[in-house]
Amino acid sequence: MNVAWIGLGNMGGPMAANLVAAGTAVRGYDVSETAAQAAAGLGVEVVGSIAEAVRDADIVFTMLPRGEHVREVLTAPDGVLANVRPGTLIVDESTIDIDVARELHQVATEAGARFLDAPVSGGVSGAAAGTLTIMVGGKAEDLEEVRPLLEVLGGRVVHAGDAGNGQAAKIVNNMMCGVILAVTCEGAVLSKRLGLDPATFHSIAATSSGDSWVLRTWYPEKGVVESAAVNRDFEGGFSVALLHKDLGLAVNAGESTGTPLPFVTQARDAMASLIDAGQANKDCSVLVKKVDGTLDTPAG
Repeated sequence: MNVAWIGLGNMGGPMAANLVAAGTAVRGYDVSETAAQAAAGLGVEVVGSIAEAVRDADIVFTMLPRGEHVREVLTAPDGVLANVRPGTLIVDESTIDIDVARELHQVATEAGARFLDAPVSGGVSGAAAGTLTIMVGGKAEDLEEVRPLLEVLGGRVVHAGDAGNGQAAKIVNNMMCGVILAVTCEGAVLSKRLGLDPATFHSIAATSSGDSWVLRTWYPEKGVVESAAVNRDFEGGFSVALLHKDLGLAVNAGESTGTPLPFVTQARDAMASLIDAGQANKDCSVLVKKVDGTLDTPAG
């Protein structure tokens, strides 16, 4: 099976590398030379264009920041759909707007290709470890064709339903994650100010009703959780900009369905304030610095 991968960043690079490690040759492309070089170091055959990457591909994976990027990569004159063979299966692992995902299902079908929206949950650590949860929208038979590859990438692959339902599941999941992150940052600061040792409090919460994936994976106190971005000055990980995007998608979905989402709206606004403070590319758990008052803001 010939596999192409477009988008070799913090998530896409490790995911493509896991396919390589499992014995699948992957031809990849990324506009970032840094990302491309990192992926090449992990065994991905990096090429210089989308057209070259998808040539003769049976499966094309995309992992990109926003819906407009996915649309451009698929529909540009030198993009995926202009250069794949008829019947090629495109699997978009990005988190994008539900309506855009459904549009791309239709666009791909009209171009003679097939499409699955298959966003993932589990963060950069899950991407590296191959333990992601993958939520898939589209035809069941297309999912079964690519399932062996998806099971290399994730510990759980779930068919969420028809076109766009993978994105629907991901957006609701990420809005819950964003709200939990906010209260976890507040809890980390408050518990410390009340005199609790961070590691001791973490061990209590992790086995009590305050437990969550965010608590166990992202807890924002140095030295408590090895995988937490606080240990690397909030570099890498799941960026403020991306969580802000996902929470905005959730707020939009709430508005379109008449669903009030006040906690999600507050979490989105908190991410917006971090962007205003120059923290867009930091891991989203940098929110703890806003809570504890140590966040540096740009002059002016």
